[in-house]
Amino acid sequence: MNTLLWVLVGLAAYSIATFFLSQRGLLPDSVRIRGPFTTIHTKRGRDFIDWIATPKRFWRAWTNLGVGAALVIMAGMFLFLLVQGIAIARNPPAPSQVNQPQNFLVIPGVNDFLPLSVAPEIVFGLLVGLVVHEGGHGILCRVEDIDIESMGVFLLTIIPLGAFVQPDEESQRNADRGGRTRMFAAGVTNNFFVTFVAFALLFGPIVGSIAVAPGMAVQGAYDGSPAAEAGIEQGDRITAVGGVPVGNESALDAALLGTDARTVTVEIDGGESVADRARRTVEVERSLIVAGSVAGNPANISVESDPIGVTRVNGTAVYTRAGFAEAVGEDRFARLTTERGTVTIPVGAYLTRVVADGPLAQAGAPTEPGVIVTAIGGERVVSAAELTRVLDGTEPGETVAVEVYHGGAIETYDVTLGENPQDGNGFLGVTIFPGTSGLLLTDFGAQSYPAGTYLELLGGDGGPDASGLSGAIADSPLATVYVSLVLPLASLVLGIPNFPGFTGSVSNFYAATGPLGFLGSGVFLLANVAFWTAWINLQLGLFNCIPGYPLDGGRILRASVEAVVSRLPIADRDRVVTTITTGIGLTMLASLLLLVFGPTVLGG
Repeated sequence: MNTLLWVLVGLAAYSIATFFLSQRGLLPDSVRIRGPFTTIHTKRGRDFIDWIATPKRFWRAWTNLGVGAALVIMAGMFLFLLVQGIAIARNPPAPSQVNQPQNFLVIPGVNDFLPLSVAPEIVFGLLVGLVVHEGGHGILCRVEDIDIESMGVFLLTIIPLGAFVQPDEESQRNADRGGRTRMFAAGVTNNFFVTFVAFALLFGPIVGSIAVAPGMAVQGAYDGSPAAEAGIEQGDRITAVGGVPVGNESALDAALLGTDARTVTVEIDGGESVADRARRTVEVERSLIVAGSVAGNPANISVESDPIGVTRVNGTAVYTRAGFAEAVGEDRFARLTTERGTVTIPVGAYLTRVVADGPLAQAGAPTEPGVIVTAIGGERVVSAAELTRVLDGTEPGETVAVEVYHGGAIETYDVTLGENPQDGNGFLGVTIFPGTSGLLLTDFGAQSYPAGTYLELLGGDGGPDASGLSGAIADSPLATVYVSLVLPLASLVLGIPNFPGFTGSVSNFYAATGPLGFLGSGVFLLANVAFWTAWINLQLGLFNCIPGYPLDGGRILRASVEAVVSRLPIADRDRVVTTITTGIGLTMLASLLLLVFGPTVLGG
């Protein structure tokens, strides 16, 4: 039975049990049940809210700012959902992980993008978001002399989904339109403020106190690879190979390429927690394997699960990538003997994409997938790593001869290089498949964890292997918002594993330093709390700004439409207001349904 089915069974059981208790009067009057949903009402705390609401001028000024921001975000949410809904209706995309039912539940461990390892931080952020949101409504109720009927929490079984402040309907109707608008905007205003504070702390002193630990962070090892056979696993950090210190993935790659020895000694710093750093040394017996492949590769090899061994190149026994390159030499073609037979292929860096207006395409090279670069600037290129190394030594505007294989022929093009947005070096305008000729060749098999990239995206120093944002997004003042939204979805957006926070074995990849270094591992807890608090409050604020009832955005929309329509020479103003707000609300509902279910229903 899968996780989602267990959740549904639990919801049904809870609903039946609470219905039984409610029917027999065994629940307090303050507890109200609607299926799996529970609301707990109380009148306590109103005096405290009255006290907080005392500086009425301050709160009115604060929420006036919030009303302006909410109106701008409401317009943005309307346009975003409308455009996305139309796009999905016209050209439905294939269903993805995002569209799975469990991923619409804010439940760590059930939602694929909310890891169970940071459940306490996520729940804390959710509780903070709910308290400040509904607290804002409560404070502005008293500022605008709106009575509070009750307050409480809204639960899915025992899981808090929201808090609420229930204004007295009559006093709310008697309040002026501006006061009601400020009251509706107070919740999202507070959510965005909490987001700002949490991000200011995270991107400031907290991330400034985190550094990437030396060594290559291990995400895992390919099944059946030499690294897996030696016991290297997720959470390990490779610190030396053959006595040579390894500072990052590039250094490990260089160390492995620098020796053709079949057996290498690898030093590892591992452990599941900060308190357990198991340092050990292992012997890795290298063998050349194909751990992955791209569709349409010239060897016509597809790796389904277990890697495929490569034993000979041009009749020479090989065990390493260095031995592979030596066996190929200056030849443009090589005969590979694998566990699946022998095949002759062109050898070079396989391009999965040639940008249509990029430097290589402008020089006349083909843009179809499958182009293989065999030499650049007169230097033989056997793999993606060699092509990247050569390009790192070039400058933008430099003209180089690029030799490529495509469609059975080898051609040479004079290419004027562009500028790489990541490092400022020469740029071909291509996407390169790692490995050789569309085959992910490795003699080691450890997969790296992008620890530096995560730190770079969060504003820290990720080191030489890190790749942060680039282009217009990086220069935008909304870059922080973008990072916060996409990091938990990094596998879909950035092509790297989803960001779990600085938790569990992941914390082995980082070191506490800087102004908060004295906290030791406590700085990682602060980072997790700050990140997830900011992320959840941002989500709450944006969602509540959707201009549709019963969300705050829908209520603000109605008040705004009433203000405009009241100035028009129209007889039945209420009907016009209802027509406009209902039309916008239904449009938002349809757009949300298309966004959530469209890919599955229309594109499946």
